[in-house]
Amino acid sequence: MTDVRLSHRLAHIPPTVFSEMSALAVRTGAINLGQGFPDVDGPPSVIAAAEAALEDGANQYAPGIGVPALRAAIARHQQRHYALTVDPDREVVVTTGCTEAIAAALLGLVDPGDEVVVFEPYYDSYVAMLDMCGARRRPVTMRAPDFRPDLDRLRAVVSDDTKVILLNTPHNPTGTVLTREELQVVADLAIAHDVLVVTDEVYEHLVFDDAGSSEGHVPIATLPGMWERTLTLSSAGKSYSFTGWKVGWATGPAPLVQAVLAAKQWLTFTSGSPLQPAVAHALDHEPDWPKALARDLQSRRDLLCDGLAAAGLTPRVPEGTYFATTDISHLGWADGRAFCLALPERAGVVAIPTQGFYDDPEAGRQLVRWAFCKQPELISDGVRRLAAADLAR
Repeated sequence: MTDVRLSHRLAHIPPTVFSEMSALAVRTGAINLGQGFPDVDGPPSVIAAAEAALEDGANQYAPGIGVPALRAAIARHQQRHYALTVDPDREVVVTTGCTEAIAAALLGLVDPGDEVVVFEPYYDSYVAMLDMCGARRRPVTMRAPDFRPDLDRLRAVVSDDTKVILLNTPHNPTGTVLTREELQVVADLAIAHDVLVVTDEVYEHLVFDDAGSSEGHVPIATLPGMWERTLTLSSAGKSYSFTGWKVGWATGPAPLVQAVLAAKQWLTFTSGSPLQPAVAHALDHEPDWPKALARDLQSRRDLLCDGLAAAGLTPRVPEGTYFATTDISHLGWADGRAFCLALPERAGVVAIPTQGFYDDPEAGRQLVRWAFCKQPELISDGVRRLAAADLAR
């Protein structure tokens, strides 16, 4: 057989660390405090709506842009939460999760050689897609221990050559929620240099009430002058604990949404027909469910963070998302990856090394991400194992 090699665009992109570490958890029987998927489903009424859609015949192709009921519900969601007026027929597209929204946005807007500014550490699909697009990536590092954006670095990096600023708030993996003041700097630069902003806001409702800003999550599209240059991405997966449904969306000015649709039609063409009316039901009829989820997650966050601290792994307490980060440098490990690969045998727990989320690997080499979107009993068991284990190299 002819030797088969990956294309050049993929050959240097490693497999996603999330799949690798989750497979490690399955293989070793370890507690998975790594990959960010909940172990409890979302509202029963939403599951019932999906079942009803299946029974009612929503089993063939949905419109590529998304079923009208869901697009209308997304528009109402943006109006209800953020006072953003969105045309459901021209300014909303439904995607197969936010991961496809990221891919389609970048494929639809970025040409080879275009400059894209991105905050690091970053969700790993950003780098894979930017590489596939042939973009020139310009990172702005958010450094431990506080993980705030380096605004002076941002001002130095953004220029008339910048095509897109790729933003993520609430931020995975650090749990940082950007403040209105920080977002205003991004907005001022985008306007001054005529830059597009693509903003990943999948954790928009998972912000904790002890976050530094009393405003919680602020979409950058709500800032003056930003709607017309901002493409906002989100999904139902995190807000409603249906990560496996992979129903996401992009909203923004019609030309930006059309760019997403232009790429999406050649990726998945359409997204799960019976799940779309169910997500519409969630947005319209379970609007308070994400708020209750955030309260519950805050208590799980505290359980995890207190347990990590007791095990000698003092974390940075996140303001939002599912995740907390610890520094393991005091334990003598060369890097977080080596630590995480050894952790199942030493403690029966799996975590995620974050060094692969940086262009500057030294900035994240000894950082590890932990997920708290698990049952309290599982979190308690995990941190007990960590406290009982010898974690030093």
